[in-house]
Amino acid sequence: MVTENTAAPEEQSTLKRVMGSKLLYFFVIGDILGTGIYALTGTVAGKVGGALWLPFLLAFVVAFLTAFAYLELVGKYPKAAGAALYTNKAFKKPFVTFLVAFAVMCSGITSASAAAMAFGGTYLPAAFDFEVTDTTKIVVAVIFIGLLAVVNFVGVAHSVKANVVLTIIELSGLAIIICVGLFAVGGGDGEPGRLLEINTADQSWLLAITAATSIAFFAMVGFEDSVNMAEECTDPPRVFPKALLGGLATAAVIYVLVALTSSLLLTSSELAAAESGALLKVIDVGAPGFPRWIFEWIGVFAVINSALINMLMASRLLYGMANERILPRVFGTVHPFRRTPWVSIIVTSGIAVLLLIFAGTDGVSALGGTTALLLLCVFTVVNIAVLVLRKDTVEHNHFRAPTFAPVLGAILCLYLVLPGLSGKTARDYYIGLGLIGLGIVLWAVNWLVLRSRGEQDAVKQFDPQALKD
Repeated sequence: MVTENTAAPEEQSTLKRVMGSKLLYFFVIGDILGTGIYALTGTVAGKVGGALWLPFLLAFVVAFLTAFAYLELVGKYPKAAGAALYTNKAFKKPFVTFLVAFAVMCSGITSASAAAMAFGGTYLPAAFDFEVTDTTKIVVAVIFIGLLAVVNFVGVAHSVKANVVLTIIELSGLAIIICVGLFAVGGGDGEPGRLLEINTADQSWLLAITAATSIAFFAMVGFEDSVNMAEECTDPPRVFPKALLGGLATAAVIYVLVALTSSLLLTSSELAAAESGALLKVIDVGAPGFPRWIFEWIGVFAVINSALINMLMASRLLYGMANERILPRVFGTVHPFRRTPWVSIIVTSGIAVLLLIFAGTDGVSALGGTTALLLLCVFTVVNIAVLVLRKDTVEHNHFRAPTFAPVLGAILCLYLVLPGLSGKTARDYYIGLGLIGLGIVLWAVNWLVLRSRGEQDAVKQFDPQALKD
């Protein structure tokens, strides 16, 4: 989450000390909940079958192991720069640090684009009760990205206390699904036998589970953003472990319950056919008398919130990299009146639009899969970085992860990334590689420009901490 703060320096220092374990706990849950579970349940069911709960559980295990690495690193280096800072400290290679920072930025754009497609293709049409064609879905999603850019340009102050309210609203939608399941099962509906069915029609059971897990992982990401709040916590080494692990576990329990409800009431083929509207279908079948519009509007709110947060993060990261002179300085241009990075906003929004057009009507699945792919690569690096940095000691006490956690976390993240093992489609890799390739081109152009001015050493002084300041 990106916070815009225009207060005086003294006030900013005070604000950085007020975040305790409860606020951080809700921040973690709020960052995890959103587009992933609201829009990808049907896609995951299409990959794995009736055992829909299993990929979400496995995605939690991978995220939980990686969280230990983040806990050790944020306790050791309580600064607001996340994966880029840890990569820089571990490997001291500006280009590698840049690739990690750029991958995180791109994951924000792909995540927001997936939310835009869910907005244009499912929740907005459902809320206003109108039909959309394939072309209309993309057009609405593009307009949605444009509106987000306007809001981003005007400027948004997003406080952690407001995040608590947003989290409760998103939680209420998932609670409705769980209650619908309990009501239906209590009334004798549902088919428990489906919960152990794995779709092996055209692949092995292992590949089916892996493919579904690599998509479901999109629903578990967001917890890593909490490290960017390190400087706003009263005591990061003490506060983070309970809040981060507790938030992850809470989200996992909610997801598994939603998945169980969905599989009990609908077959995997019915969920897959509903695509990003799978949870709406669960409401229809499990509680036909329930006022469906309530969940429709909660869904609208959930995808808007997720998309806005991610586009804010992406534009500010691009702005930060330009200010650090590792990308062309033009991206760091700030509007003289609004004081927002308008060039970065236009560029990130433009990339999102191109992704929507390229991905087409299957954008939720494709862009969600790409988001998971990019972050799994980042998490692999972070898990390795924590082991490399064991030799770097600090004076204060901090959380130390059990060694098996980052080792196993790195192996599992890498497994879910590798072609042929991850079960991901070629399109996921094309989109991911295309985005990283764009970043490398921009890096090279910037380096050549700096070299022509005799300033190429500026890149070597890259400070990842400045990206989030």
